[in-house]
Amino acid sequence: MDKIRIAIVGLGNCASSLIQGIHYYRDRDPAEAIGLMHPVIGGYRPSDIEVVAAWDIDRRKVGKDVAEAIFEKPNCTTVFCPDVPATGVEVRMGRILDGFSEHMKDYPAHRTFLPADAPEPDREEIVRVLRESRAEILLNYLPVGSEEATRFYAECALEAGVAFVNNIPVFIASDPAWARRFEERNLPIIGDDIKAQVGATITHRALTDLFAKRGVKLERTYQLNTGGNTDFLNMLNRARLASKKTSKTEAVQAVAAERLEEENIHVGPSDYVPWQNDNKICFIRMEGRLFGDVPMNLELRLSVEDSPNSAGVAIDSIRLARLALDRGIGGVLYGPSAYLCKHPPRQYTDDEAYRMTEAFIEGRLGALHEVPDPGRGQRESAAAAG
Repeated sequence: MDKIRIAIVGLGNCASSLIQGIHYYRDRDPAEAIGLMHPVIGGYRPSDIEVVAAWDIDRRKVGKDVAEAIFEKPNCTTVFCPDVPATGVEVRMGRILDGFSEHMKDYPAHRTFLPADAPEPDREEIVRVLRESRAEILLNYLPVGSEEATRFYAECALEAGVAFVNNIPVFIASDPAWARRFEERNLPIIGDDIKAQVGATITHRALTDLFAKRGVKLERTYQLNTGGNTDFLNMLNRARLASKKTSKTEAVQAVAAERLEEENIHVGPSDYVPWQNDNKICFIRMEGRLFGDVPMNLELRLSVEDSPNSAGVAIDSIRLARLALDRGIGGVLYGPSAYLCKHPPRQYTDDEAYRMTEAFIEGRLGALHEVPDPGRGQRESAAAAG
């Protein structure tokens, strides 16, 4: 198979885990590739992915080979593949805009953001690099709250003619105006806000769906998360959290039998604990009533390494976007977006989204508008509970 040529914006922990994974699975038998949701998609394996361009704004990464930059501070994720070979791709200075929060300069040097002393590129320069590198897919790994910067790079993707995978909670795929522009250019887009392999959101959704299907009335719930990576440090600036809270909250509300009142649901990042590094700890509580209006509650603690959990999903997003390119399909990939992201344009239960994604891979759900009724899953869940 041809290589899948990707460009990456933001060489943080998530990009580090993704690039490590590309090489970790290179020589593994697909039948024994533990940790992959799909060892092969459309004939493509993880090892078929190749980084051809990358941008960051931290002086410890800019100017270095991608294989070196992914292990630089402030990255702190688990190193499970230390021998990533040199890529020959130098990390370029990116456009800053709102791509970092000012308060991050006030933290210790081994963790804080250190801006590179280099001129920022304009859109023409980014587009030129995308075209000259023959990139096919642009991955957005900017920090939460990078609204202006995300729109800047989405514009670059459209102008350069590359697919876009939006891993953060800035609403591009789920914004009808942006979605229409990618459809008009016949460029695939997957988004928004990557859903971890087995993380807080997918677990909370699964339990909420379980309550609905088993006839339990969910009355109140919260999800609290702590971590020590730069993602959690960045989110100490609450002004950057609006879209993140919307994304995570709607992911849970979408599979509830009945929407909860705002005061009865709290979902979102909670605090930065430096010594946790890339370990994320999630606490979920759900309160409800079951048979005979008898009250019940559930409490769960989940501990995961945050960035590998994300990379296990990103590695599928890339291959699904390439499959769409191969088939000449542009616009939002609805099934993959619902399966892989927290805030897709159309929410489905995870079972529905999984079936839609499998159908897409097999070529049974190909065209942009071959989409099931977006409310069917929720109505079926409510009927089953009712």
